[in-house]
Formats: sequence, structure tokens, C-alpha cells
Amino acid sequence: MIKGANVGLSSLSTDVGPVMVSLGWSSPTGEGDADVSVLLLTRHGKVRGDTDFYFYNNPVAPDGSVQLLGKTPTAEGDEDRITFDLTAVPAEIERIVVAASRYRSARFSELDDLRLTLADTSGDGMLRYRVGDAGAVGALLFGEFYRRAGEWRFRAIGQGYASGLAGLATDFGVDIDDSAEAEPEEPAETPAPGTAEDPAGGRIEPAAGSPGMAPVAKPLVTEAPAAVPAQPAARPSTARKKVTLPKVARKSLAENDGWRTARLFPASALKSDRERETRATSVLLSVMAQVPEFGRRLTAGFGAPAGRMETFTEVTLPNGNAPRRPDGVIRVERAGKLWTALVETKTNGNPLKQDQVQAYADIAARRGYEAVITLSNDVELEGSRIVQVKTDGRRKNKVALRHLSWAEVAHQAQMLIRHEGVAHASHAWLLQELLHYLQHENSGCHGFQNMGPAWVPVRNGIDDETLCQGDARAVDVVESWERLVRQVCLRLGGELGEKVLPVQRARRGTDPRDRRTALADRLCLDGRLEAELRIEGTPGVLALCADLRTGKLRTSIEIPVPEQGQPLTWAKRLVRQLDEAPADLHVETLVDGETGGPRGTLERLRPEPADILPRNGARITGFRLSLFRGMGNTRGNAESGFIRSVDDSVDRFHTQVVAGLARRAPRPRQPVVGAAAG
Repeated sequence: MIKGANVGLSSLSTDVGPVMVSLGWSSPTGEGDADVSVLLLTRHGKVRGDTDFYFYNNPVAPDGSVQLLGKTPTAEGDEDRITFDLTAVPAEIERIVVAASRYRSARFSELDDLRLTLADTSGDGMLRYRVGDAGAVGALLFGEFYRRAGEWRFRAIGQGYASGLAGLATDFGVDIDDSAEAEPEEPAETPAPGTAEDPAGGRIEPAAGSPGMAPVAKPLVTEAPAAVPAQPAARPSTARKKVTLPKVARKSLAENDGWRTARLFPASALKSDRERETRATSVLLSVMAQVPEFGRRLTAGFGAPAGRMETFTEVTLPNGNAPRRPDGVIRVERAGKLWTALVETKTNGNPLKQDQVQAYADIAARRGYEAVITLSNDVELEGSRIVQVKTDGRRKNKVALRHLSWAEVAHQAQMLIRHEGVAHASHAWLLQELLHYLQHENSGCHGFQNMGPAWVPVRNGIDDETLCQGDARAVDVVESWERLVRQVCLRLGGELGEKVLPVQRARRGTDPRDRRTALADRLCLDGRLEAELRIEGTPGVLALCADLRTGKLRTSIEIPVPEQGQPLTWAKRLVRQLDEAPADLHVETLVDGETGGPRGTLERLRPEPADILPRNGARITGFRLSLFRGMGNTRGNAESGFIRSVDDSVDRFHTQVVAGLARRAPRPRQPVVGAAAG
């Protein structure tokens, strides 16, 4: 679509029910981001009330008509997704505005490839709109749904607001309260007395006098207290709120380390793969049903509405003369309508079976179910499905096939209880118990754990120089490498509470299979697997290289030099920032127009930082910091395995180098008023 164009949704699909809108962008620096918002407007162009404004502090409509699903990494950058059930939109709503905003002073002119896509719940694209030059604006209207002659239509807008999210919302009649820049982070260890629960299930806010608020003085009087005037209704605030569990665990009451904490979901007694699959399915589905935020997080992206969720295991479904029993069923009810998904689970590295998933897809299509969800340790890649199924184009009901990795399940649970927050302390405890189960060595739910059967032959072929370009086994290894890198991103992002994404250097629009074939050919030539991770809030990009010829893993990051100052000052400051980094850290000076400058270990540079400076006075553009370690040999996740060595390398480099740089980054000086001289 082009700016200003409009189209009727009935012309795009014969069954206009729930739809998904994805807003996307990319950033040249890798640190740009934006937040989506939705406004429901009457024929007067205003909201009925503040609750018609949906954004990160109010993400779900009680009637299920709007759900903000959050961010999803794609090959083209980030996408922020929203589902709309247009049949549930109240009759008095004439327009639905879809917008996005930058935080504080950031502007959309700093982002590239602003785009909107519209798809049905099965994932089939209906339309696409690319916004041109957005300009230096803090908020942007991407488009809107509107009613015309009883039909929903969509219009591409592309209009900016310099005043940001608060200004955009105010123009549409929302009364914004931005008196505070941010809410204090409050542990959710136990519900505070007088705490008010958000009926949408998103946050807990302390009442006056509860922990985290200023104490209220009580007058010592015996007469009846004066009448308290009614307080005005709370206004929506664009300040972000967090309610999380305490980051430091309580001191245990156990007498010694031999006392094991009682667990809700024990895993040590599991003996067979069938037991593991049954237990894992039951544990996950029960927690999804009891913790609304978690259940919505895992199913909303699959087209499920917001509503009452029930989950079931070992359900028998008729299928001719051979009834089928999927591992689980998820049902969501909203306004008398049901959304149903069949669940097929595998643990302990066991592969999903093509015929089994195909049978469930056929059953779902016949029974009018909406989705089949597969769960396994495999991480699905773009353009490379874990399981392929055939669909009958003659059937009106389209079944969406979706895949989840156990690593992604653990990531979402970690993000909720450690960083984003849940509504109740009991919900946080349930998620903790789920995480403990998933991470138990006997659960079989550890995520991607095996580089595949091609790993050893490819390594041997590189060693003896017999691996040729075009070898399909090299492509298999590249796909396994990408799965491992994506899992590293999920795990690290869950621990940090930050977005961690793999960086793709291929030209935009390149077919993922063609890109992997090119990477496989490079692997045959130079024997290296390479990846880059962008960690939000950290300088530079973390680079990871596995050299199969030398058996070495290298983790590195490039730090640009400041715009002002002298080279010796830069070198001394860098050494101070690395005061807790390991002595074997390699430091290399990046010199303009040259392949490399002076280099040395941190141990050698600490007493003499000037040794890292080029003798010829060449212009320094930055410094590269690197750590090396031996690479695991086996294809699995044992102590000596390749996967374990990659995890350990990334963890060590981030903890000992990257995190230290972020903590000790120079900050602008603040003027001191009234300080004594000297």
C-alpha cells in the first residue's frame, strides 16, 4: 500500500475475523526501539474514556478486541505485534488507530524500514505498508481500521507527532498523567496490605501507606475523623511500571546443603521419555491456565483471544478407526466463542514425527480448531520449519501450525518473574517452580542440545580439507549453529531482562535458505562459524567465532573511541574500565585504513597503557576486546561438548568484560552547587 490508500478487509479475505498487525523497524545502531499503542475512537474522533487507550501499561482489552503481544525478532529486525478481534469491537467504535512512539527524546528519523503488515491468525499476509521518511517525530500513526457501510476497512496514514505518545493520546481525548518519569521497582514477594489488583491481570500498585509509598501520618484524636473528599479516578500514565520478585533469594532455613527444598513439580523420579513428555506437558499447561500473563504470552501470538483459559492432557479425539490422543489441548473462551489448539510435545531431544503432526492438523481442520502447537527442544528458524504439513485448500477452516522451543518457554517465564512482573506473588512462585522443573537435569526440557549427525563429518572434512562447497552437511551445520545462537540469545536475554538478538548481515529480503547456503560455502573455505549478538543497552555488538580449524572460540566486541580527547587518555580510561576483566583479555587497537593496529593482553597493558597506541600516529577508530578458549569437541551438551563451550564463552565474556564496560562507562559531569573549594 501507499500513504493514504485504503482497502476493504473483505476484499483481502473471505473470513474477516481476528487479524494480526505487525509494526516493524530496524536501527542502524542496533539500540533503537519503539512501543506500539492503539486507540479506539468514536465517530467524534475521540476515545470514550481513558480505558480505550492500549499501550505497554494497558496491553489487553477486557473484551478481547485488542491484545498487544510484545516484540518478536525477525530476519528484518524487530516486530511489535497486535491482535484485533474486529467482531468484538463495540458498535460505537468507528475507528481503531494503530500507532507507535519513541521513548523520551528519541525520534523516528533514527529508525529505518518502518513498516506495517496485516495478516490473518494463520499467519497469511493480507497487506503491507512501508512508511517513507517519518521525520523527527516522537510518535507515528501507522494506519487505522474504520467502518464504512457495515464493513471494516484499513487506511495507511504515516503521520507523525512531535509531542510523542502523551501528545498523541491527548489529541484523541486521553487524560494523561505524566507527573512521574518512572515508577519505583517493587518486589512482589508478598502482596502488600491494601494492594489493588488490576483486573486486566497486569500489575499491582501500592495503596497509600503500603511499602514503597510515603508513610501517612495519623492524627492522635478521639473525635470522628473529617470526611475525606472523593479522589478523582486515576489517569493513565506513560511511565513504565515493574513488579518483580526479589533479585536476592531469602536465606534458607535448612540446617545444611543436604536438605532439598520441596518442589511442586518433582523431576528426579522420571525414568522414561514417555513419562517426561507427559509430565512436561501437564506442568506447562497447568501453569499457563493459572498464570494469565504467562498463558497469554505463549498463545496470543498464535491468534488466541484474551479470555478464560482451560488446559487438558491426554484427550482422546475420534479419527476413523484409530482415535488419536494429542499430548494436550488448550481452550480459550471469550464471549461464548472458543479457540482451541492441539498440543504435541517432545522432550529429551526426541524429534517431532511428521505423520503424527499431520494427523493432528487434519483432525483440527475437521473439528474447526484453530491451531496445532508443537513443543520440543528444537529452535525453529525462519524459512526452515521443524515439521511440514499439508493443508487441504478446499477446507474453509485454516489451521495454524506453530512451534515453541522449551528454551523459549523458559525465556518467557524468566522475563515475567524477573523483569516485567506478574500480578500475584503466588503466580510468580508458580513460574519459579516451572523454571526449576524445566532446568532440572532429568526434565528433558533443556532446549537445543545437539549439533546433529553432520557435525563430526563436517569437522573431520575441515581438518583434512576434503569438505567441498555445495555439501548439504555443511548447510545442516550452519542451521544447527543458527539454532544454537538463537537459544543463546533467549537464555542471555532472560537473565539480563534485555533484548538480545542475532544480527543478520545479509541483504534485506534475501531468502533465508540462500543465505544459509552462502554461509555453508564460506564454512567450507575458511572453516569458521560466525555470529553477532546485539544486546540492548551495551556498547557495540558481541561477536562470536568458532574456528573449526584451530579448535578455538573467540568472543569479542569493538568499542568506538570518544569524539573528543587524546589517544593516551582513551587508552588509560579503557584500562580503568577493565579493572575487573581477566588478565588474558586481548586488546587490539583499530586504526583507520589499516587491517590492524597494536595489540596485547590486558596483563601487559595495565602498567603501560601507552603500549596499545600506534607509533606512526595513525588515527584510532576504536578498540577490539577478545577472549579465547578451547572449543568443545562433541556435538552435544556434555562438559566437553561444543554447545556447553559456546554457552560458557558467551557468559564469561559478557560477565567479565561487557558488563564491566557498561557499569564503568563515563558519565557526563553534573554541576555541583555550593560545594566548598578544595
